[in-house]
Amino acid sequence: MKDYVIKATSGNGQVRAYVATTRNLVQQARDNHNTIKVATAALGRTLTATCMMGLMMKNEKDELSVIIKGGGPIGTILTTADSKGNVKGYVQYPDLNGIEVPNYPNGKLNVAGAVGKDGYVKVIKDLGLREPYIGSYPLVSGEIAEDFTHYFALSEQTPSVVSLGVLTKETEVEQAGGIIVQLMPDATEETISTLEKNVSKLKSVTTMLSEGMTPDDMLNIVLDGLDPKILDICEVKFDCNCSKDRIQKVLISLGKKTLTEIIEEDKQAEISCHFCNSNYHYTEEELREILDNM
Repeated sequence: MKDYVIKATSGNGQVRAYVATTRNLVQQARDNHNTIKVATAALGRTLTATCMMGLMMKNEKDELSVIIKGGGPIGTILTTADSKGNVKGYVQYPDLNGIEVPNYPNGKLNVAGAVGKDGYVKVIKDLGLREPYIGSYPLVSGEIAEDFTHYFALSEQTPSVVSLGVLTKETEVEQAGGIIVQLMPDATEETISTLEKNVSKLKSVTTMLSEGMTPDDMLNIVLDGLDPKILDICEVKFDCNCSKDRIQKVLISLGKKTLTEIIEEDKQAEISCHFCNSNYHYTEEELREILDNM
């Protein structure tokens, strides 16, 4: 089954919801970066939230980046999405530099222990304006979902419920998905009460997916009694738009002096893309051509 996100509203327009299944894209990220289980969970949750947030943007060329830095052994998490459902990302230390983070007593992965809590979640939106919008707020738990809930409340003044989950074995992602539900400014007490009751009925995202539920089924629970209206069903995927021409900009940014030194000393260059781990090799002739055109 392909990964997708359902975009929906309540019939009265007072609630909007995004419900995602993202197992394939999280698996692709795990395979690209060879993450251990807890890093797969942290990256997968962030990728899932980021792709849903990307679909909230209105214009075709809008882009959004999320940076989570909590001081834990995973280092920095960086994810990027566009408005069409394409997302990419990586963690700084996919193996936590060998540091062991014990699971919680109930056996669940200790994502907060890997991410840390002494830091921030930063959201950067490039909306085609002169300056990008940047919102940065302290982490509250390091478990990712609670941190996005906090971000929406403070940065966008939008009361939200965020639920994210990744169920993974050593190298296989079994389930991944997420839910973002938001109250609009005109939401009535009756709508709020109904939504609160519905949310209390939700199991964890991975439990619902493991039970065979689809995003449609989860949406029907979230918006039960609120006349759900599906606005769109968007396919989402891990997609890195890197290329040899794009990566060439990294070499150009080094400047003539440094590039000349690389040519004279190494006779070649190899650059890896952080997002997908693709390697790009440049011969001496290619490097000289780049230098001549600078």
